[in-house]
Amino acid sequence: MTASATAPAPIAFIDLAAQRARIGARIDQAVQRVLDSCRFVNGPEVLAFEEKLAAFAGAKHAVSCSSGTDALALILMAWGVKAGDAVFCPAFTFCATAEVVPYLGATPVFVDVKADTFNMDPDSLEQAIAVAIEQGLDPKVVIPVDLFGQPADYDALLPIAEQHGLKVLCDTAQGFGGTWNNKRTGSIGDATATSFFPAKPLGCYGDGGAILTDDADLVAVLKSLREHGQGTDKYQNVRIGMTARLDTIQAAVLLEKLAVFEAEIAAREQVARRYNALLKDVCQVPAVDRRATSVWAQYTIRLAAGRRDGLADALKAEGIPTAVYYRLPMHLQPAYKHYPAAGALLPVCEALAEEVISLPMHPDLDEATQDRIVGAVRRALGA
Repeated sequence: MTASATAPAPIAFIDLAAQRARIGARIDQAVQRVLDSCRFVNGPEVLAFEEKLAAFAGAKHAVSCSSGTDALALILMAWGVKAGDAVFCPAFTFCATAEVVPYLGATPVFVDVKADTFNMDPDSLEQAIAVAIEQGLDPKVVIPVDLFGQPADYDALLPIAEQHGLKVLCDTAQGFGGTWNNKRTGSIGDATATSFFPAKPLGCYGDGGAILTDDADLVAVLKSLREHGQGTDKYQNVRIGMTARLDTIQAAVLLEKLAVFEAEIAAREQVARRYNALLKDVCQVPAVDRRATSVWAQYTIRLAAGRRDGLADALKAEGIPTAVYYRLPMHLQPAYKHYPAAGALLPVCEALAEEVISLPMHPDLDEATQDRIVGAVRRALGA
């Protein structure tokens, strides 16, 4: 027998094919309706999706757009964020959270995260605000990130924002569908940005994003900015805008995916609970705050320093993929390291960057496949 013949079958990290096998026919029909109508931009599916998305989240309004990054940027643009303003971002996140801040000439100020949930540390935020003021910046916005699917500690963060007059822009690109004190993400803070990148818990078949808010005046500005800053019609431009619409085809896909999203969240929770029960004696498993529910965008464990790469190699040899989010915190990234932070060191972010690794996670992960993953992890860790 050749080596290839005996190699274990590869496992998907995020199994979009399994989801497509379940609901693909419905999605194909929805896309075909768009193709037949030829209303590829601002078709009726876009408005229908926005209405259902807002209802799901418990927000008054949803404004769809072309990506999660553009959702963040549009909100900051609508709030008039500019040069001299400070925007506070966790350093342990994907670059998009901070990337949109220099777009507008403003300054990202990086904040450390909590060791248990990996979300923004309120004490570090207080320190970052003090640093910004010392440097002559005007604190304007805080962007908590609902990392890996779990909402940030809004009970602690919202009072700090109110005390310092900060707008709260919730980045729930990974956490849409989770809850904090029984409130859905999307109904917390002044505005929320989310992403429908295909790998997200609620993902489309390309790029897409949305903004959720209760502020009707903000919505009017966002819709103008999304369409080249238009006024009464597309040939009147009342502000500098961008083109950031959600395609009708993607809205049609998302309508079908939203219809099964609640069931998929429950399935993700079941997978995560089983992982925790089977791995808690060999590694640090994810902790979910008692006030929160997670949508488990990623299932991320933490190991002692120096053990991660060996685990990744061992799992790869058994056909099991892993991923590391994130190997380099934002305050150490070449493009961002000149921006201020809450301290010379952000110790939790820096430790996590060396110690976390994510295992396959999706709603179609069956127990047999999960047992294979767990068994490989336990062997690699010498359990």
